[in-house]
Amino acid sequence: MTSSKPQRAPSTASTTTANTYARFIPREELGGVKAWTPGDIAGGPQPQSNVHRAAEEPSKAETAAQLAEQLRTARQGGYQDGYRDGLVALDAFKQTYASQTSAQIGALLQSLGSELDGLQQDMARTLAIAATHLARQIVRSELATRADLVAQVAQEAIDTLLLSAKHITLRVHPDDHAFVAKGTADVLAARGARLLADPALTRGGCLVESDIGVIDATLETRWRRAAASLGIDEGWTDVAPKDEE
Repeated sequence: MTSSKPQRAPSTASTTTANTYARFIPREELGGVKAWTPGDIAGGPQPQSNVHRAAEEPSKAETAAQLAEQLRTARQGGYQDGYRDGLVALDAFKQTYASQTSAQIGALLQSLGSELDGLQQDMARTLAIAATHLARQIVRSELATRADLVAQVAQEAIDTLLLSAKHITLRVHPDDHAFVAKGTADVLAARGARLLADPALTRGGCLVESDIGVIDATLETRWRRAAASLGIDEGWTDVAPKDEE
């Protein structure tokens, strides 16, 4: 015979307790509950403080990195600005130096050109004077050796007069009278001119007078014209060196 023991019903208290711990607690019911950590028992620093310190340390590192980057950027920018400003200043200096150098060289060349022009003028005048002195010696030598040249000068002076000229008088130095009379006899006769000896005239020249004007073919006048063509104003008797006497 089988004995059956009556089944005991589960305790209501146990069931209630199990159901209480097995129930999901909503977030709204937790309130001020926080997670337990060993530090709460040992009296160590609160977990929240550790979290803040860990968050602050990366912030300082980031700030230092940013400052370092800003410093590097500032240095690089300053270097580039300084380099650019240096190039601008160098270019300005080059332009100023080139301008000043060009002005100085221009002034030097102008001064040198003026000095050269003055030197050339002095040399030209010296050469012209030397040429006139040499020419005077030649003329005097020709007059001494070829006295008949005055007849040619007298004939050219008479031919200069217009054919309508009247009352023609040819004046020459007394020492040239015979040469002129012989060399210009036909011209004097054709023009009805008179030949007179005038000691006031220098040998080698003559003076032709007429009713329409005077032809000055004296040696002094012809010499001054020849000297003027060389750019100097020097008369026949202005300089009479001993070697020309």
